Amino acid sequence: EVQLVESGGGLVQAGGSLRLSCATSGFTFEEYVIGWFRQAPGKAREGISCLSISEGSPYYADSVKGRFIISSDNAKNTVYLQMNSLKPEDTAVYYCAAGKMDSRIYYGGAYLKRFDYNYWGQGIQVTVSS
Repeated sequence: EVQLVESGGGLVQAGGSLRLSCATSGFTFEEYVIGWFRQAPGKAREGISCLSISEGSPYYADSVKGRFIISSDNAKNTVYLQMNSLKPEDTAVYYCAAGKMDSRIYYGGAYLKRFDYNYWGQGIQVTVSS
């Protein structure tokens, strides 16, 4: 059974930090791209970061570049999203997702713009107060 389980969300003041975790199981971790997405109320889902587990090369949306860092612990099949300098506009439900790696399209950040990932987590709330 495939599982992606997000943790680490919560309430934080503006300027603070949180680290989200995406613990995965049930698929060959190294063959996938793990993406982080978020959706705020009344807004479209936004791809904010992705990482090829086999090749690295992280990508970030402009809205989070320089503040968020994606990383992986391959021994734990887990991907992290370190979120620093949080702003109220970062408030959203955050999702991780796993998509099969395709090197023909990964480079250039295509995985930030697509939502047809194979597997999705249930989402976790992040709230940033001003």
